[in-house]
Amino acid sequence: MTARILVVDDIPANVKLLEVRLLAEYFDVVTATNGADALEICENGKVDVVLLDVMMPELDGFEVCRRIKADPLTSHIPVVMITALDQVSDRIRGLEAGADDFLTKPVNDLQLMTRVRSLVRLKMLTDELRLRASTTRNIGIEELLSRKAPESDSIAKVLLIDEQQASGARVKKLLRGTADLDVVKDPQEGFFQAAEEPYECVIVSTNFVDFDPLRLCSQIRSLDRTRFLPIMLIANEGEDDRIIRGLELGINDYVTRPIDQQELTARLRTQVRRKRYNDHLRASVTQTIEMAVTDALTGLHNRRYLDSHLQTLFDRAMARRRPLSLMITDLDRFKSVNDTFGHDVGDEVLREFARRLRKNVRGIDLACRFGGEEFVVVMPDTDAEIAEKVAERVRAEIADMPFVVGGKKIPITVSVGVSSLKRGTDSVTDLMKRADLALYEAKTGGRNRVVAKAA
Repeated sequence: MTARILVVDDIPANVKLLEVRLLAEYFDVVTATNGADALEICENGKVDVVLLDVMMPELDGFEVCRRIKADPLTSHIPVVMITALDQVSDRIRGLEAGADDFLTKPVNDLQLMTRVRSLVRLKMLTDELRLRASTTRNIGIEELLSRKAPESDSIAKVLLIDEQQASGARVKKLLRGTADLDVVKDPQEGFFQAAEEPYECVIVSTNFVDFDPLRLCSQIRSLDRTRFLPIMLIANEGEDDRIIRGLELGINDYVTRPIDQQELTARLRTQVRRKRYNDHLRASVTQTIEMAVTDALTGLHNRRYLDSHLQTLFDRAMARRRPLSLMITDLDRFKSVNDTFGHDVGDEVLREFARRLRKNVRGIDLACRFGGEEFVVVMPDTDAEIAEKVAERVRAEIADMPFVVGGKKIPITVSVGVSSLKRGTDSVTDLMKRADLALYEAKTGGRNRVVAKAA
């Protein structure tokens, strides 16, 4: 795993020490000796993780971190604050400034590398989500990232898995008012509960007599439903090896006993904030993709989706030597509906037609609005004879029942052209062209009819 790490410290010897350590692990390293330069590098260069010294002149590390996290263009960059002061108050202040982690000098090599690798993995995930969002046409990335995630101040739903009842009660007391905490003693029960409930973080205690807590962490991380669920470890003093191994397995953070309430609260809030940010990105990307391939008026897929997916269905049918049919429908004299009743009524007619079309085709069939009043249905595993029967069912459904819009009964009919896959040199273009010609024959032959081009 390679990444670009920014090391920020006003003492050149400290910069050099961290640079050598990181280069030995094949990271790309850039350096800065003051806060202003660090901010400029973050804004203009591709940085994956920032290692930031706290004690610097002019802009100290807390202020630099605060500015990085306040800028939508850099807020996703993980920041690890490094200080010679081993005070809980400093860690709390750093976490409240938005820092993703905190290390104390002299920095332990293993802790440094496992922290960096963990944050690089997180950054890669976030970058992928941001890239998908930025390449969509309907949402700008800056607008997306500047929006506040919904319910960002709400109480987090958290699961604690701890075999010791007294320990669990202690953590519950510490997080009162901060988290809606469920406590489970049995690790397997906890695993299933984590997978079934919408938790925003899972806290795993190392206080198990006959069970390896890291195995539980590994199980949570490997399940699809909990792959991105933050995991925090509560460890005892002297369990450094277990903590390091846990970070390598993918836990996101840890605290050690005796637990400081402010530190636990701050670290939990960091994990929840990060999860909500990425969930917000995922939801926005999903929504944007759906918008890009869905017709806003009818809710059916649009022509863009048809153009890309029809070829896939066609290739699959050819490869498996399975039938494939397609029909194009066109509402007869639809212009007169708009001219007589207005475009609002016309839109309602199109929506109702789409509803009836959906009702008369299978779930595996691809129904799309082709444009205007034309609709296309692609029917996998359907031969010409069955396709014609389906088309006739759709035609009859439309003709036999007037459309009721605004208290008015509007008679609507539809013409349908059907084509089916030919073996040999057939193509998607040929299939569409035959259906279009059949539709033309249906329209010129009197409308309100189905014409099927023989395969």
